[in-house]
Amino acid sequence: MMQEMIRQSFTTAQKELEQFCQNEQNLRVIEEIGLRIAQTYRELGKVIIFGNGGSMCDAMHFAEELTGRFYKDREPLAAIAISDPSHLSCVANDYGFEEVFSRAVRAHARSGDVVIGLSTSGNSANVIKALEMAQTQGCFTVALLGGSGGKIAGSTDYELIVPAQRSDRVQEIHTMILHILVELIEKELFELPESDPIYV
Repeated sequence: MMQEMIRQSFTTAQKELEQFCQNEQNLRVIEEIGLRIAQTYRELGKVIIFGNGGSMCDAMHFAEELTGRFYKDREPLAAIAISDPSHLSCVANDYGFEEVFSRAVRAHARSGDVVIGLSTSGNSANVIKALEMAQTQGCFTVALLGGSGGKIAGSTDYELIVPAQRSDRVQEIHTMILHILVELIEKELFELPESDPIYV
C-alpha cells in the first residue's frame, strides 16, 4: 500500500515533467531567459528573485547557485533572494505583507536588472506587487507559475507556467527550471575547459 503510493507520486511527477517538456515554447522561453540574464550580467546588472514558502526556498537556492557556483569554478554573479527575515517582518509590520517583496525591489532593482517572481498559484498578491514595481523600475520581469498561471499570467516579459494542480509538483519543476537556467548562464558567460561537473 505504502509502496504503491510512493510509485504513484513518482509516476505523477514524471508525467507532469513530460507534459511540460513536450511544449517546445517552454524550452524556447527557458533559453530566452538564460540569455537575457547572461546579457544582464555582461552589463553589470543583477538578478532579484522572490516567492512565498517553498518558492522562497527555491529563490534562495537559485541565488546561492549564482553567488556561489553550480558546475564551474568561476566569478560570483550578483543575485539577491528577498528572504531576510528582519526585512520581511519589518515591512509586513509597517506596510503589510503584500509589500514585503515590492519594497525590496524598489530599494535594490535598477533598470536592466532581471526580476523573477515565483508563485505556484499565480495569485500571490506580494509577488504581483513586486513584479509591477520591477516594471516601473525598468527591469526585465520573469514569472514562474503553476496551474493556469493565475492573475500574473500574461503580465511579465517572460513566463513559464507548469500546468499542474498541486503545488509540490509545480515547485519540483520550478526547481529544475532554475537549475537549468544557472547551467545556461554559466555556459554563456564562462569559457572554461570542459570537465566533469562538480558535485559537492
